[in-house]
Amino acid sequence: MSTLRVGLVADPDAPTEVARRFHRDQEAAEERRGWGTEVVSEPFTEAREDADAAFGRLTDLAREHGWDRVVGVTELPLHGDDGEYLLVETDADGHAAMLSLPAVGGLRVQARSNRALRDLVEDMTDGGTEVDARVPLPRRSGRGRVLLGMVLANRPWLLVPGLKSALVAALTTGAIATVNSTVWLLAGSLSPWRLVVATVASIALVVGWLVIDGELWDRPDDGSHRARERSRLYNLSTLLTLTAGAVICYVALYLLNLLCALFVLDPDVVGGYLRMRSDYGDVFVLTWFVASAATVGGALGSGLESDRAIRAAAYSKREEDRRQRLAEVTGRGS
Repeated sequence: MSTLRVGLVADPDAPTEVARRFHRDQEAAEERRGWGTEVVSEPFTEAREDADAAFGRLTDLAREHGWDRVVGVTELPLHGDDGEYLLVETDADGHAAMLSLPAVGGLRVQARSNRALRDLVEDMTDGGTEVDARVPLPRRSGRGRVLLGMVLANRPWLLVPGLKSALVAALTTGAIATVNSTVWLLAGSLSPWRLVVATVASIALVVGWLVIDGELWDRPDDGSHRARERSRLYNLSTLLTLTAGAVICYVALYLLNLLCALFVLDPDVVGGYLRMRSDYGDVFVLTWFVASAATVGGALGSGLESDRAIRAAAYSKREEDRRQRLAEVTGRGS
């Protein structure tokens, strides 16, 4: 029995890694199953995110490489005609299909992707592409599942390390504020609810500043419902990504400043200056306030970064490339 050749065309970064791991996992069973896979890393999705254009590119690649079937692995969210989100969309005529990684969910991505790809390829090689096939997500949980996948694909934990100027500004602000007697006085005068407000305000300032300074707000390509829904999804994922990254930054700054304060500050000295009894509990409160000030300092420091650096820190590789292509298209149009 001849082995069917199945091409896996993956967007760069995470989709490519998923496709390559699937290929390695399936190599031993290829002959028994009657199909074998080859992986090509290429950004096959277009700037306008037209599924027909993506399928056209997949079909062209299948013809160039002599594949019998082709599957695109992408971080692009796929929509059905009824507005539901799709895990898989298949083009029967071209023997091509696309798997949306955000629809897989944010947890155990590789294991779930392997299972989805294996089932998809087996269906395609068994003649399952004779008619158009779509695998929709549940309506109630589908949007949240896609959103979680998009946020985790953006790697919010890498936001601050990717913005070096912001990181330096935040650390510098925290170090200076920790040994500043005026800050001691302010921190000692604030009630817990005011400290909570300072925390929320500092995180909101970081998120708002990055969105504005980095021009991260997505706008619909046209006035259609699908375009508006897609922009809402991207904007919500941006806000959640930046918020998660800012919270991680805040916690990290708190811990670093706490270590610094415990090392350099003596509660008795602080209490003597403030003319009140002080203990290590007050050092924790001081560090809380300092973390808010350092977060604001980091937001100001992010202004020294280029728009491209902000996008690279805030987004996955595919999303960064998508926004860059959209900017180029808009620039040519204007």
